[in-house]
This record gives sequence, structure tokens and C-alpha cells, in this order.
Amino acid sequence: MKNIDPRKPYSLKNEQANQAIQELIAGAGGGEESDLLVQMITTVLKLQDEKVDRGDLKVLNTTIKELRWAFRIFRPYRSTRKVSVFGSARTKKTNPAYQAAIQFGKLIAKSGWMVITGGSSGIMQAGNEGAGLENSFGANIKLPFEQTANPVIANDRKLINFKYFFTRKLIFVKESDAICLFPGGFGTLDEGFEALTLVQTGKMMPRPIVMVDGRGGSYWRSWATFMKSAILKSKMINPEDMNLFQIVKTPQEARDVIVQFYKNYHSMRFVGDCLVIRLHNELSSKNLKKLNLSFKDIVLKGTIDSSSALTAESGEPELAHMPRLVFSFNHKSYGRLKQMIDQINSMGD
Repeated sequence: MKNIDPRKPYSLKNEQANQAIQELIAGAGGGEESDLLVQMITTVLKLQDEKVDRGDLKVLNTTIKELRWAFRIFRPYRSTRKVSVFGSARTKKTNPAYQAAIQFGKLIAKSGWMVITGGSSGIMQAGNEGAGLENSFGANIKLPFEQTANPVIANDRKLINFKYFFTRKLIFVKESDAICLFPGGFGTLDEGFEALTLVQTGKMMPRPIVMVDGRGGSYWRSWATFMKSAILKSKMINPEDMNLFQIVKTPQEARDVIVQFYKNYHSMRFVGDCLVIRLHNELSSKNLKKLNLSFKDIVLKGTIDSSSALTAESGEPELAHMPRLVFSFNHKSYGRLKQMIDQINSMGD
């Protein structure tokens, strides 16, 4: 168990209580993450000292319970890529968008992916139906209307029922590697805008955000027109932010965009001031030079360099064999970073 110095700012004023917390964690088995468990219990006891009212405590209690259960359900599947599928709960089975969502679910499952939907009717049911129960998760929200679990996922362990939208939305983005949106109402737009905001601000690592109009549909193209005429024109976003999403006409195109994003790119993380991009295959010196020429505007200092796993990544031994790109990223040009990943994936030898 890691030793927590009770003299550090984040501790209780009662030294006996601080020691009791550490003994409690040690008695429960300790472990490598015991320092965080100590902090969590300290937080709970600080709430008691601060006389937080019962309503606030109920929010925190439910939040922790919901997230603990969700993490437990997803943990066995963490090595499998997943896509969160959003769209209207009111979409009828006769609607072309419903059939497109079924087809997308089938195609992405055949590519080795799983789908996460809101677990209800409409597009959510179509996504689960297409992917099949074994490849489906449902993140349902308890509402007085419109949000009962669909028959595909209703009795499966991989259906999670949330009380709060914010915990549900956290799971949609935390546990997924891509976002696929079909036409929908306020909820769909909210989920789409949140995903874009999180990627734009670096709170979520870059990923494909794909919007499916369907043949003959114009829902997302109309939305994109608004984005250009009202938001981009007013300079409320940068031109490169328009690269954070792609609008497609068919489920096949949606599947291809998502799978292509991980053709060579695998994942990324920050180590100190450096951004580390993990790849399936090392780039040639010629292609590395191209990247440095094309994306020098997002490099704070130095160059984009090839690297093996860094010492700070020792906690992820399953990724140690992957080649890396390492550079000092400016922490703001995430639209350009998405373009860089796209270029990496398109590069030949």
C-alpha cells in the first residue's frame, strides 16, 4: 500500500481518523491504487464535517454507485473497440434511418466492434438489433416516458440503467472509441455537441465522429450549413474544427470512416509536456518528414520524432511494442491534430 503522508493538504484534521482510513484500506486488501481510495474516503468524511445536506449526499452516493456498476460491466470488454450510436427514440421501423442504423450495427460488428446505445427504442433499438445482443451495450436513462429498454437488450447484463444524464453521458464517451449519430432530437444534438466540445478542448482524445444522413436525407447537411453560416462565419470556432466530424450518406461509409481512423493510429496520451501517439506500424523517415512539414504549426518546440515506449508508460505493458510519435503539442489545435491522424492513416510506406 502506498504511504499517504497525513501532513499533506488533502487529509482530515483528525490524525487518528487519517490513520484509521489507511488501516481500513489495508485491511480490505490495499493494492496499487490504494492512495486514491484513501482520498475518496477522506472526501466522504470531509462531507460529513462540512454538514452537506441530505439531497447533495444522495446525488454523490447515486453517482458513485452508478459509475462503479458501469465500470464493472465494461471492464471485461475494455480491449474491444466500441462505438456509441445516437439517434431519436421516436424513429419508426419503417423509417430509412432505422434500417440504416440496423445495417450500420451489422457492419461494425462484423468489423470486430461493439455498439453502445441508449438502450431504448428507435435508432437505439436498431443499433442493438443490427450488432446483435453479444455485441451490444445499453446505457438507459430512467424517464417517466419514452425510455423503456428495447427488447434486444432488455434482459441482458450489459444493460445499465442510469438515474442521471451526466453519469450516462460520461460512460458514452469514456467507454467508446467512436461516435455515430443518426437524425434525432434535443438529446441527439446534445450528445453530438458534447462529443465535439470534448474533442475540441482536449478533454477527450480524438476519435471519429460520424453523422449519417442516409440516402436522400439532409438532416446533418442542414445542421452543417448552420454550423458554417452561424458559428464558423462568426468565428466562434476555427475552420479546422469542421474537421472534427464527417457527414456520410450510407452505413457502409460510416463503418469505413470509423475503421479507417484506427488503420495505423492506435491511441495517444500525454507524458509531461509531450504528446505520445501510438501506431500499429512505424512511419518511414520520408513520411515523418512530411508530417513535420505539414503540421509544424501545432508543434510548440522541436520536431515530431519517432520513439519507442517511454519510461512513464511502463504501466501499460500491452502497448510497449508499438512504435510512437512524440512531440510537444500546443494543446489547442485539436482539429489539426485530427487532420494529422487522418494523414498518418493514409500514408503508405
